Amino acid sequence: AEIRVGDALGIADGPYDAILLDAPCSSTGTIRRHPDVAWTKRPEDIGKLAALQHRLLAHAAGLLAPGGRLVYATCSLEPEEGEAQIARFLVEHPGFARMPITPAEVGGDPALITAEGDLRTRPDHWANHPGASEARLGGLDGFFAARLVRRP
Repeated sequence: AEIRVGDALGIADGPYDAILLDAPCSSTGTIRRHPDVAWTKRPEDIGKLAALQHRLLAHAAGLLAPGGRLVYATCSLEPEEGEAQIARFLVEHPGFARMPITPAEVGGDPALITAEGDLRTRPDHWANHPGASEARLGGLDGFFAARLVRRP
């Protein structure tokens, strides 16, 4: 596998068999561990980040080979950066389909999978996980991931 890291909007070659788009986001899913997020992000940032994510997804779609997989991920709890972003993408890109994530792929917990087949974790998931103590409460960060495939 060839791994490339950089500004995704600047990549002009391809096609690629697989792309992981770890998109810049509001980081609201990490606020429990990084409380400064509440002070460094403004409400209007969500819209600006969602617009950038939309451009990144569209660009990545053009770089993917037929049959290739695109994984889109954010550490945000905001639907505009997760579920709504993918719903819009699929409407605008009919040559793509969701490739549902299964509970078996994420530790066997069906609560982490949305009805559409995306991964959505929240701080209340695994809050009483074995091994969690009062000093270090359990719970997951807020995270979203969707796996898409470009139809052949």
